[in-house]
Amino acid sequence: MISQLTNLNWMSVLLAFIIYFLLGALWFTLFFNKSYKVSLGRDKEILPNKTIFIVGPAICSFVITLASAILIEALKVQSLGSAFEFALLIGIGYLVANTINIAINPNIPRPILYGMISGAYHLVGILIVSFIIVSMK
Repeated sequence: MISQLTNLNWMSVLLAFIIYFLLGALWFTLFFNKSYKVSLGRDKEILPNKTIFIVGPAICSFVITLASAILIEALKVQSLGSAFEFALLIGIGYLVANTINIAINPNIPRPILYGMISGAYHLVGILIVSFIIVSMK
């Protein structure tokens, strides 16, 4: 599958990554800021703004985008309908499930709420990524 790297439209990968990453910034700081803080048990606090909280998600968003592009190419996903199916499978089957699984620990006081907020972000993000990658083939 790694051989698919040469077949990728790198402009679509870059565009999809940027939109996915920016969606995360808006998702957690604007759209769901209060709910996100509640899920972390930190609703009365100003969350720290350290470099790792920007660089880490950027790297992860890029890895998810690149892996999705490779799979879309290898599986020959050609239509937007197939991109939708792909995104739902990957989004729910891996991203949402893994996010909820990570949240179920003693350090996150509201794991289901956290999983719903973060999982929904990844599901919407992977839908956007998939549509961009397939549309720009």
